[in-house]
Amino acid sequence: MSYQHHFADGTTIDLPLGKVVCVGRNYAEHARELNNPVPSEPLLFIKPATAVVPLSDAPLQLPTGKGPVHYETEIALLIGQPLRGEVSIEQARQSIIGVGLALDLTLRELQDQLKAKGHPWERAKSFDGACPLSVFIRPEQAPALTELPLRLVVNGEVRQQGSSAEMITPILSLLQQIACVFTLQPGDVVITGTPAGVGELQAGDVLELAIPGALEQSAEIAGEAAAD
Repeated sequence: MSYQHHFADGTTIDLPLGKVVCVGRNYAEHARELNNPVPSEPLLFIKPATAVVPLSDAPLQLPTGKGPVHYETEIALLIGQPLRGEVSIEQARQSIIGVGLALDLTLRELQDQLKAKGHPWERAKSFDGACPLSVFIRPEQAPALTELPLRLVVNGEVRQQGSSAEMITPILSLLQQIACVFTLQPGDVVITGTPAGVGELQAGDVLELAIPGALEQSAEIAGEAAAD
């Protein structure tokens, strides 16, 4: 599936978007807010290419009749070189050709039901449109990977704020561990976990996502906001 990745400088790159590799509970405070144990190694799952939509091309459509949809704001990494097996920190660093933001949209009640039964999460995490992606910036335009800040503002209120410095598994180590499980191909995207502050989205919500000082992008949830 060919996908045109857009950069904040106006350039684009065409790469086959194969998969989005996701990391659960990579911030301890987020794990605690949902009463989940803090994992001892990265908790990995995959969203298919059909889950990806551009963050701001049009209002984001939420699935209806499936319960609350929660936002989880995450740093996104666009992969430009294959990573497979044991790779060095420098190989992991060189594989990143874009840094951006993503929303890991989650059907929270369904996820809770699946977890209670010991079932996989894909029904709650991998539906069409479940991974809105921002434009990317070049790695050299971003803060250090060990200190990448991220923020989500919903309707003028800061809901999530964190830094890659708070990650349980840092970004480059995370890529190393993923590569030992399955190959990362050019065009794949890795989203790296969400800080505390997740919550439910409502029709008409206006979202402002940022890597402060480097990237800002807004989005809107389709539908009309409820009257006061």
